[in-house]
Amino acid sequence: MSSTMLALILLCVTFVGLLLLRFPIALVLAASTIVAASVVDLPLAAIGQQMVQGLNSYTLLAIPFFILAGHIMSEGGLAVRLVNLAQLFVGMIRGGLAMVNCVACLLFGNISGSAAADASSVGSVMIPMMKKKNYDADFTVALTSAAAIQGVVMPPSHNMIIYAVAAGGVSISALFMAGVVPAFIMLIALMITAYFIARKRGYEKAEPVPLREVPRIIRDGFLSLMTGVIILGGIFTGWFTATESGAIACVYAFILTFFVYRDLPLRHFIVILGKTFRTVAMVFFLISTSQAFGWILSYLKIPHMVTEMFLSISDNPYIIMLLINILLLLLGAPMDMAPLILIMTPILYPVVTSIGIDPVHFGIIMILNLGIGLVTPPVGTVLFVGCAIGKVTVEAASKALIPFFFALCAVLMFITYVPEVVMWLPNMMAGR
Repeated sequence: MSSTMLALILLCVTFVGLLLLRFPIALVLAASTIVAASVVDLPLAAIGQQMVQGLNSYTLLAIPFFILAGHIMSEGGLAVRLVNLAQLFVGMIRGGLAMVNCVACLLFGNISGSAAADASSVGSVMIPMMKKKNYDADFTVALTSAAAIQGVVMPPSHNMIIYAVAAGGVSISALFMAGVVPAFIMLIALMITAYFIARKRGYEKAEPVPLREVPRIIRDGFLSLMTGVIILGGIFTGWFTATESGAIACVYAFILTFFVYRDLPLRHFIVILGKTFRTVAMVFFLISTSQAFGWILSYLKIPHMVTEMFLSISDNPYIIMLLINILLLLLGAPMDMAPLILIMTPILYPVVTSIGIDPVHFGIIMILNLGIGLVTPPVGTVLFVGCAIGKVTVEAASKALIPFFFALCAVLMFITYVPEVVMWLPNMMAGR
């Protein structure tokens, strides 16, 4: 047996074994890389150089800014204001609170960029409210969890930045623009599914909003949404880059939360900074170890072998993309989203480019696909957040989630095979 084949086997065994032992994924990646490198006599210093190189990117500066802006807004009363704004426009539909939940998650995702933050912030408001209005607890949790996935597709999503880095410099601005239309398609699909379930279960419309409250609700909602407008508007017009938009969004979120709304005392900003630093440290350590892991994969020619494997099955792009989607759906169930983006992008990127798939288009496919994994047991992070808030068992919530799961998969297939819906905004921005 050659040293390369032995290294490949030990890489897989170490990776799977440590995952089963529930080691942190960053340590799993580092340990697997060291084991494989030692077999093929690569110096450990080279691994350290790759880890440093993984963080040596100006693009990564956008991640701390977006995480900080999301923490500032989620710590305040933003979720309540967005729920009120959503209720003003869709609360009159049957199952109105379910519609409000879907829209509020989309609006909050436009600011937080995180499905987990979406589920915890909007869910802490909507789940008790819906249960109080006699909505079934399992439906409420399932809907909130599914709707929160909009946060990983609707910009600004730090997962898009992670994909851009892993793919070797895909435009973050193009990814942000590409996520807008699919996010709204997800919203429509979830609202239609929720509407039919609401009719079947006999849920009523939401209570009408008093007219005297309308101006205040619109004003507060508009000010809250300006964070997303600043980010997308600045990028779309070319006034500033994604990193600069993140910095400006932080300043705006800070002023709005602490000086306009005054939701929090100024001293609480230290707590927010602490949470941001912990999150950024985990993300950056994961990125650095993933860079080294991707390097050893390339050295062992694993991306080339995977490309040849897919092309040996079929040379039809539709069939290959179907197989890739199935693979990612299966992997998304037991593993978290960010590590999978960093691990699978270097492996699948040569496959999709060889069959003519645009890297931006594939980025949105991968992010939505792995986002669905966030509500799929056994490691459905977002589903667990919803169950904790709604005090519902994972089994009950998973059963109620089935219609929404199929709705999200239908959207995934749609954006996979109709690339125009994904690429329309990026192409328009590029003048094509």
